[in-house]
Amino acid sequence: MFLTALERQNPALIGAALSLLRQGKITPDSYVIDVDTVEYNAAALRDHARQHQLTPYVMSKQFGRNPWLTRRIIDQGYSGAVAVDFHEARTLAGGGVPVQHLGHLVQIPDNALGQALDYHPQVITVFSVEKARRINAVAGEKGIIQPLLLKIYQPGDVIYPGQQGGFLLSEVAQAARQIAALPHVRLAGVTHFPCLLATGQPGEYRPTANFTTLEQGAALLREAQHDLWQINAPSANCCSAMPLLAARGVTHIEPGHAFTGTVPANREGGEVEQVAMLYISEISHHVGENSYCYGGGFYRRGNAHQALVFHQSTPTRSALHPPDPDSIDYYLSLEGRFPPGTPVVMCFRTQIFVTRSDVALVSGIRRGAARLEGVYSSTGLPVR
Repeated sequence: MFLTALERQNPALIGAALSLLRQGKITPDSYVIDVDTVEYNAAALRDHARQHQLTPYVMSKQFGRNPWLTRRIIDQGYSGAVAVDFHEARTLAGGGVPVQHLGHLVQIPDNALGQALDYHPQVITVFSVEKARRINAVAGEKGIIQPLLLKIYQPGDVIYPGQQGGFLLSEVAQAARQIAALPHVRLAGVTHFPCLLATGQPGEYRPTANFTTLEQGAALLREAQHDLWQINAPSANCCSAMPLLAARGVTHIEPGHAFTGTVPANREGGEVEQVAMLYISEISHHVGENSYCYGGGFYRRGNAHQALVFHQSTPTRSALHPPDPDSIDYYLSLEGRFPPGTPVVMCFRTQIFVTRSDVALVSGIRRGAARLEGVYSSTGLPVR
């Protein structure tokens, strides 16, 4: 999906990844991340957010919940991170990352609420009055008041499978009254997902029905005299989307893929953010006229269709035959016969935390002095 952008924006990352593989410092089935370019993207996002008076939280799941890299991003001027689930919160907080938003997309289990509140998040998203009551009880034991966001939806919204839940728009006012009566929580705002989707054209994004639902929910709550300070509109949060987000009253955003330049609008390499991540493997064997490279990092929604195969001085573009979504990606099939051990580079939209891959963090690429900072698991734990 992003091979053209990678070759155009960051060819040095390809060279660094190949060198590390050939030296045996990384293995096939590794994502290689250019730390300096991530920091460049983070600075650009920070500046655009300030220009449009938006507050960004760092979303780290796309690059493997990595605390080391998340801290480097935060050092560019961010208050902290959003954790998509309680596992991620534990990893980030354990790695010294301030966790600012919990509960969305995944609610906090009851027996993890005490630990979650010990992270001192700015906000926790709730899907029900019952969860708000449980947070209220634990917050009371700790003698604190915890701000909450309400996830709002209505029929006709874009809801991905496995992400259902929240307050129906028609019921949110009544729910808010019940939550407002609890002494140790405070209603801070609303959220939904996804609020924007890419149109396929560079720099263009389309508000979803969810965005309208979010606006309607905020209006209903403000009419009921609730003092909202956060309108959180995640999905496709990047530099080119910020003017639209700000114009529609959004206050908080949660960029993720923008840090690695793998937002859909950057397919041809024309966005402010630059590609900072690739996937590297090598040929294992042949079957008929196809070659098979080591898998483990395939993401079925990644739109990966081609790979660069480095069997000669000039790389060959080979068609990728994606595995059946019902199958495990032990290997990935490529068109053509290439010698075993030949390096293979791909670049596609991923969610590293759902893969089995290693994550190699490399600094110094932009100044021609690549340095392997560390190798981590797909969920942010050190490997070596």
